[in-house]
Amino acid sequence: MTRRSVEQKAVFLNIPYDLAFERLFLAYIVGLSALELVPHAGLEIPDSTRRLERVQSLLHQCRYSIHDLSRVQVTRGVPRFNMPFELGLAVGWAQQNPARHAWFVCDSKRNRVLRSISDLNGTDVNIHDGTVEGVMRELCNMFVRHDRRPDVRSMLVSHGQTRKSLREIKQRTGAASLFQARAFADVCYFAAGLSQVGAGGRPDRPEVG
Repeated sequence: MTRRSVEQKAVFLNIPYDLAFERLFLAYIVGLSALELVPHAGLEIPDSTRRLERVQSLLHQCRYSIHDLSRVQVTRGVPRFNMPFELGLAVGWAQQNPARHAWFVCDSKRNRVLRSISDLNGTDVNIHDGTVEGVMRELCNMFVRHDRRPDVRSMLVSHGQTRKSLREIKQRTGAASLFQARAFADVCYFAAGLSQVGAGGRPDRPEVG
């Protein structure tokens, strides 16, 4: 099998797809774009492919992955294991291919992850406190060696501008949330434009077909 090339600026986001997390999902998109990195998520690949295959394909293409475990909880009496499972896939892939992949773990509360996944002892967990500013801060910490070094204040300004764009994108595309492929793609496009022209700029609006 031919090895897929790795996109050096690509970041796979392993996050919960629910409305309560949309605000932080937007923060990840804007923050990564400000760092001139490219966010990816399983929702952008057509559903004709099995979800597990989608996740593995994205992980293998992305140089980095971020695993937010802040909403690993019981829903309707059943624990949510998708995020820890996908983290496990990333850990295994990175161990086999350390030059091709690096992963990060995030949570909103300190020490909670280690109580549920003791195998992560020794791993630095990035604590974002469940806030947009916290996500921006921790992204800067994760990619501190990256060439692009925006400050959190300018990232928050970009977040506000992109949040306004999200409302319009939802109206124009008929999307109920950011967790739909076209809405996600258009918001990524907008946020990437902001990273190019600066927080005070006006990036081109994505066309809606």
